[in-house]
Amino acid sequence: MKKVCGICLALIWIAALTTQLGAQNISTGDANASKRAIAEREPPLFLNHTVPLEGVKGRFDHFGTGGGKLFVAELGNNSVAVINSTGMALERTITGVPNPQGVTFSPEANKLFVASGTAQKLYIYDGTSFDLITSLDFPGGADNLRYDKATKRVYVGCGQDAQTGAIVAVDAMTNQRLEEYKVGGEPESFQLEAKGPNIYVNLEQEAEVAVINRTTKAITKWPLTGVKMNFPMALDEPDHRLFIGTMSPARLVVVDTSSGHMVSVLPSVKWTDDLWYDGARKRIYMTGAEGFVYVFEMKDPNHYQLLSKVPTAVGAATSGYFGGASRKGIDTLYVAVPARGSESAEIRFYGTSD
Repeated sequence: MKKVCGICLALIWIAALTTQLGAQNISTGDANASKRAIAEREPPLFLNHTVPLEGVKGRFDHFGTGGGKLFVAELGNNSVAVINSTGMALERTITGVPNPQGVTFSPEANKLFVASGTAQKLYIYDGTSFDLITSLDFPGGADNLRYDKATKRVYVGCGQDAQTGAIVAVDAMTNQRLEEYKVGGEPESFQLEAKGPNIYVNLEQEAEVAVINRTTKAITKWPLTGVKMNFPMALDEPDHRLFIGTMSPARLVVVDTSSGHMVSVLPSVKWTDDLWYDGARKRIYMTGAEGFVYVFEMKDPNHYQLLSKVPTAVGAATSGYFGGASRKGIDTLYVAVPARGSESAEIRFYGTSD
């Protein structure tokens, strides 16, 4: 999320603390009844583990997983944390990565891919030794990454303007650049259809969603009305719904992928950087630097409600969720908490409740 890199975190945290302290003063009728109903339900997330990251400074960016590991882009620290997701402990740190942003893992190639905006490169590491294999240049910088297991391709969101903004495919097995889709702006979060040809791309500067058809190569644009700064995105492919987080104002936007129309807009957590769809529970998890995870529940594809506001920590905007679409049981939402004062940075593991 390049545009937010320049925001002073101290100011965000002060504002977020003010929001938290002032929230208790917002009351009247329906709002209080709604809060009581939410409070009486079992929390949909519970904290069950924490991994401290001693000495890690600055903000975090995106998460990745694979090979029994959790990968965390420590953007402000120029490093990537490698956490053993079985032992739930820090295993190693990959250093010397200028402002890492997107991370993804290919089990088939046994490689870790890390995007850097400032170095304008995609770094490719061996998935066992984590030695650097090679790097690819991406003018304008590389940010979000997605892996398509079916084609063994890594999709790279790159560029910073109408000329360089694109989604580029890279062959995970050969490290070769493949097709490139110019989207006419800087791409933020994007999602791939697993059973269809489309790629949905947030264009934050334009307040639009670009839709790439990988079969026909056609690109269409869907405008977002009444909202701006659309950064995170998640996809519910079976129900044809796209979930988008915006900052101005703070909203969860639901878009029908069959038509491109906005079907629902709900108030959401402030300063969001990640949101995730839990298909098994029909829930959306949305993290924000305000210091909460907002958990929304789907009643049906056109109707959603706020289920809970789970407290985290001020500045905890980024997260990762890699649960299944139909499997129940306990999954994990990983939340990155930056260092604050004398407290070290940490990754929190929140278990899901059915």
